[in-house]
Amino acid sequence: MEIKWRLRMAAAQREVWTGAALRRLLFERAGVEMSAASVSALLTGQPRQVKMTTLAALCTALECTPDDLIEIDTSPVTPVVRAKRAKRPEPSARQGRSMPPL
Repeated sequence: MEIKWRLRMAAAQREVWTGAALRRLLFERAGVEMSAASVSALLTGQPRQVKMTTLAALCTALECTPDDLIEIDTSPVTPVVRAKRAKRPEPSARQGRSMPPL
């Protein structure tokens, strides 16, 4: 499964070109104050996780839906078939422990 973070594209489509402009919209439209570093990180990279409140604030600020911000490839994954390991050969009498003659 592949997940693409599309915040920069969604912002650009709405003519929001800078982190400062996005911060302003977040505050004006969603009442959320985020640090410049947090907004920059969201714009420039793909986050490992996003709080639902942050996602909602971004959607409110950009007047979009989560589908505009996140693209998920939902095509089925082909299972990987693992090769079976060959059994080890049984040790012969010479290779294994041998009992002394009686």
